[in-house]
Parts: sequence; structure tokens; C-alpha cells
Amino acid sequence: MSMATGTSSSWMTFGLVLAMLSIAPLVAEARAFFVFGDSIVDSGNNNYLATTARADAPPFGIDYPTHLPTGRFSNGLNIPDIISEQIGQLQPPLPYLNPELIIWKKLLVGANFASAGIGILNDTGIQFINIIRMFSQLNYFEEYQYRVSAIIGAEQTRQLVNNALVLITVGGNDFVNNYYLVPFSTRSRQFTLPNYVNYLISEYRKLLMRLYELGARQVLVTGTGPMGCVPAELAMQSTNGGCSAELQRAAALYNPQLVQMLQGLNREIGQDVFIAVNTQQMHMDFISDPQAYGFKTSKIACCGQGPNNGIGPCTALSNLCPDRDHFAFWDSFHPSEKANRIIVQQIMSGSTQYMTPMNLSTLLASDSITN
Repeated sequence: MSMATGTSSSWMTFGLVLAMLSIAPLVAEARAFFVFGDSIVDSGNNNYLATTARADAPPFGIDYPTHLPTGRFSNGLNIPDIISEQIGQLQPPLPYLNPELIIWKKLLVGANFASAGIGILNDTGIQFINIIRMFSQLNYFEEYQYRVSAIIGAEQTRQLVNNALVLITVGGNDFVNNYYLVPFSTRSRQFTLPNYVNYLISEYRKLLMRLYELGARQVLVTGTGPMGCVPAELAMQSTNGGCSAELQRAAALYNPQLVQMLQGLNREIGQDVFIAVNTQQMHMDFISDPQAYGFKTSKIACCGQGPNNGIGPCTALSNLCPDRDHFAFWDSFHPSEKANRIIVQQIMSGSTQYMTPMNLSTLLASDSITN
């Protein structure tokens, strides 16, 4: 080896060490955030897929800082965006399929793996063709860790993941876009509703255990909202203007069993890894009394068409309300940004009526993480 080659090699090694040292404090100080689930928390992964489950055209994003559609199923910020604000992140984690995620500073913030249309079950959302099903989201999470390990090493990657906050929102589509999608669906012929709920819970348990095996230690798990009360169901299945009784029955069966399953997992693990988020009650608060939360209505979507603006997707041809803050629902299924902020407020500081066994503020204040 010549003197010049040896010097060049030494400087390259020294430069790599300096780069690693500059990254290390970020890993120690920042709390990464990982998001899994469906359209409630998708921040744009489906923009990169050949699917009909998309929110990449106006008027989606009309109240986003750029006033442009981003793939979020919202007029503005979604729940992960607002949680990111609350935990002190300068920016929310990017969709995993976003090409910008090759930048290490963005990679270490975390990643959003969510994909609109998916459910707990692999056959949920088949009408949307190409979406990132839950098993694929978890495979991407494993791939993410390999990518980060190549930058900061395996041990620091393990610490980053163990100390990260994780949000998973899935389950609603297994009812709306599977069991009740059409009369006499395959799943409704296969299972009675109580047995279907039992099956969903058992399959969800497997997904959550896989998430734990991949290193997640602080996991917010949301239940379904009051599915029968969204504008789409009010438009299609309502009786005398009230919520769909059958979908409300499904939510009433599913959500308590989800909490029981999470409590059982925590007992098995020996620590409170999984935190149940009672999104059904959070939604029902402003559905039951919208005026108390500053809404004019919780029955009519801001963007849509037909009864309750609940028929079909939100498009440029839809009816569009002038003041989104007056509407609890942005479109036929998804909350407005203002409603999302109310939900996150309860996630942060709500009582055990909303968060079991603790709220997010208490979770973040705890340093007793067992790896």
C-alpha cells in the first residue's frame, strides 16, 4: 500500500467515526415514533402504490400547512402528526415508501408504515388491490431496523426501537370493508358476529406479539371508533337518523375484548407494553354533544355528496364546507383535524375512561423500560 492510499484510508475511517459520533447524541436524545395501521393514520404510503385507496388529490390537505394533498385522509393534520407535535418531534415520521427516507436524519425520527384500506385480516380491503397489509408493515419494520443498524449499529438501533413510541390503528376495516361490505359476505357466512370478533382478536394478538418480538415496548393500540355513527353509515344504514345498530353492536363487542386481550398480553410479558386507547368513547363524546366541542354537527361530513355527505369518496366535485373546524368528520369515515386534536388531547392526558392502564403523558414520563 502506498503512503497516499494509507492516508486516504485513515481519513475515510476518521470521517466515518466522526459521522457516527454526530449521530449518536440524536439517538440518545430523540424519541423515535413508529406508526402502523389503516387510513386513520396513513400519511401517504398509498401515494406510491397502484391502489384506489388514495388521498392524494384536492380537497384533501386543504388545511395542511402546504394546503396540498399529502396522502393523509384529512383536511389537515392526522393523529400521528399531532402526537409527533406533542412528543416534541420537529417533524412527523415519513411514510416508509417515501424516497426521502434515505436521509439518515429523517430515518432516525421513525417511520409510518400505515396503509389505507388494510385490516387485521389479509382479506380485508381486497377491493383496493395493492395495499400494505399488516404482515407486510411488520416486515418493513424489520427491514427498517436493518437499514438503521447499517448507520448506527445494532445496539443503538435496539435502544432506538425499545425507547420509541409506537401507534397502531387497525380493525375498523375488518368490519366496514369485510364483514359488512356486502350482504352475506364470505366472512359473515363463515362466522356469527361474536365468533368473528373472537377471531379478529386472536389474529390481532399474533400481530402485536410480532411487534413486541421486533422490539416495540411502548405501544398505543386504538380500538375502533363508533363505526355505526360515521356519515357513511348514517347515509346508508341509519334508521330514523340514528347510528347503525348492527355496526354499533360490532364495536360494543370488539372494543372490550381488545382491552382484555391487551391486559392479558401485558400480564404475560410482565410489564405495561400495550396501552389501550378507547377511541370509541373519544368519538362518542363529540358525536353525542358536538356543540360542547365547538362543532356544529357530527352527523354530516364536511366533504362528500348525498345524504349526510356520506356517499362516495371526497373529491374535487364533492360538496365542501367552508369552515372545517365546525365539522367533526372531514369525509364519510375520517375525523377532521380539529376532531383529531381532541382525540390526541385525550390520548395525552385522559383518564382511565379513555386510556388503559395509563395516558401517554404518564407513559412518556416513565423511564422504567425493560428491554
